[in-house]
Amino acid sequence: MSMTTRAAICREPGKPWEITDVELDEPQANEVRVKFMAAGLCHSDDHIQKGDAKMRMPVVGGHEGAGIVEAVGPSVTRVAVGDHIVCSFIPACGSCRYCSTARQNLCDAGKNASTGEFPDGTFRFHKDGEDLGGLCVLGTFSQHAVVSEFSVIKIPDDIPFDVASLVGCGVPTGWGSAVYAAGVRAGQTVVVYGAGGVGSNAVQGARYAGAKNVVVVDPVEFKRDMAKVFGATHTFATADEAYEFVRETTWGELADHAIITVGILHDEVIQKAIEVVGKAGQVTITAVGNGSINVHPGMLIGYQRRVQGAIFGACNPLYDVPRLLGLYRSGDLKLDELITRRYQLEEVNQGYQDMLDGKNIRGVIVHEH
Repeated sequence: MSMTTRAAICREPGKPWEITDVELDEPQANEVRVKFMAAGLCHSDDHIQKGDAKMRMPVVGGHEGAGIVEAVGPSVTRVAVGDHIVCSFIPACGSCRYCSTARQNLCDAGKNASTGEFPDGTFRFHKDGEDLGGLCVLGTFSQHAVVSEFSVIKIPDDIPFDVASLVGCGVPTGWGSAVYAAGVRAGQTVVVYGAGGVGSNAVQGARYAGAKNVVVVDPVEFKRDMAKVFGATHTFATADEAYEFVRETTWGELADHAIITVGILHDEVIQKAIEVVGKAGQVTITAVGNGSINVHPGMLIGYQRRVQGAIFGACNPLYDVPRLLGLYRSGDLKLDELITRRYQLEEVNQGYQDMLDGKNIRGVIVHEH
C-alpha cells in the first residue's frame, strides 16, 4: 500500500524546486522506508536543478539526510525499525570489487545515481501516474522515502539529526579529500580553494592530519572568517595572494597539496592549483563543473606533480561515518558550526539562493511532521 509524502521536486533543468505531494511505494526486498528529520542543502543538488549536471527528470531532490527507519522490506539485515540512520549518498553493498578492496566510495551499486531508479529499473516515488527518481536513489527533500539498505548507516540516538545529515556527503567528502585522497601529512602546506560546506571540512581534515599551513582561498569574507574557525591558518581572497604567501613561507618550495572544492569548477582554478604546488606536489579535484585540465606536460613532468580526482573524499562510509561522528562527540570535529541556518521544506529555494549569495556554509532543511 502506498502513502503520500511531501517533497521538493525539480521537473526540468532551470525550474525552481516545487513543493508538492507525491506517492511513495512500500519497501521491497533489501529496502527500507525512512522518515527523514533533516536534509542538507548540498551544492550538488543545485547543479542538478541548474542543469550543470545531468539527471533524469522529474526528480525528488536531496542526497544528504538523516532520520528514523519506519519500515523494512524482506531480507533487510543492516537496520531495524526505530533505528536512527544517516544516508550515504553512494551506497556500499559490501561485496562488489570496490567495496571488498576498501573503496566503498566507488561501489558498483552507485551506478543509478543520475537516474534515481532501483536496480530492477523501477521507481518508488510517483506523481499523477508519472515515475519520479530520487537523487542518488535517495530523495531526502521528501519527508519520507524508500531507499536501499546499502544506503543507510545506523548512528547513535543522541546525535542530532541536522548534524548527522551532513556526514552523508559534505563532511566526509571534504575531510576525506584531505586525509585520504590527498594524504596530507604532519608539517605540510595545504591550499584549499573554496571554503563552503565541502571546503570547510577539507580544512578540518588537513588540520587534523597535522598540516603546518592550511591556506584558504575564497572571495567571500564570511567564508574566510569561518575557515579560521575550522582550522585555517591563513586566508586570502585571491589565488595570486595565496601563491605569494605560499612561495614566501616555504622559501620557494611551494605547497605540498592543493585541494579544489569551489562551488563550480573552472579552468583558472585548476591552473592556479597546479602552479601553487611544488615538487612531488598533488592537486586533488573534488569540485563539480565544466573545468578542463589544460597544462603543458612539462608542468607535471618537471616537478613530478600529480592531479588526482576524488569522489566522496575516497571515504569508506560504513567505517568513516561512525568514525567522523566519534570525532564530533570527542570535540575533534566541528559539525554544529557548519550549519549557518535551518529552513523549512518550503524554503528550499531560499536556502539555495542564500548558498549562492555566500551567506551559508551549510543550510539544513528540518522536516516538519
